Amino acid sequence: MIAILGAGKMGEALLSGVLRAGRRPSELVATARREERAALLRERYGIETVSNADAAAKAGTLILAVKPQDMGALLDEVRPHVGGDRLVISMAAGIPTAFIEERLPAGVPVVRVMSNTPVHVDEAMSVISAGSHAGEEHLRLAEELLTPVGKVLRIPESLQDGATALSGSGPAYFYYLVEAMVDAGILLGMPRAAALEMVIQSAVGAAVMLRDSGEHPVLLREAVTSPGGTTISAIRELERHGVRAAVLEAIEAARNRGRELAGG
Repeated sequence: MIAILGAGKMGEALLSGVLRAGRRPSELVATARREERAALLRERYGIETVSNADAAAKAGTLILAVKPQDMGALLDEVRPHVGGDRLVISMAAGIPTAFIEERLPAGVPVVRVMSNTPVHVDEAMSVISAGSHAGEEHLRLAEELLTPVGKVLRIPESLQDGATALSGSGPAYFYYLVEAMVDAGILLGMPRAAALEMVIQSAVGAAVMLRDSGEHPVLLREAVTSPGGTTISAIRELERHGVRAAVLEAIEAARNRGRELAGG
């Protein structure tokens, strides 16, 4: 049995994906802080909702989907019910596996996951890392659970803070760029709805080409950039304003902030 402890938006999205992948509602339980939230999950998915302690006692795989600041209290609550035969998967940003291992009985395998909001449309980028007691079979099980909602990549845990900054926060950077491009369209006299539709389809098309062509992004950009044309004029302005450097510094700042939050 799989238990999702703290089935908020991300936890619910994973729950929905696991069910769509063929798991039966009887194979899952979930917990929620508020009873009205638990009732919604029962009605929407036909699953059982229980206390954190009961979920930890029942399930072989525990998915910890609570907010980072709530992780310590959750681990204190479930510790008496977690044996070494359990697998613990943490989706809490910034929380290292060592933090979880120290608060659970010795030898419990822990896998750390960083996913992102496209989990809601089955296009998540999830990166996973093994704790000190997790082996190949535990990583495979985590991949099996996460694959229905997107792509999964294994990385060393030392890179998790960088992954949080790059792909965890990544969708926000694209929305920011889309917002700016739509504003540019309005500046050029276009209706907002038309500008938004053009930008969204351009973004979707570019992303699919980047994913499916196998070409380096530089080559794809160069294919659009004719000598003396409109695109190179735009690229020149982006370079003049230091957009590339700003992106590098922004993602580095996100990584650093993640480390600060995890530390305190």
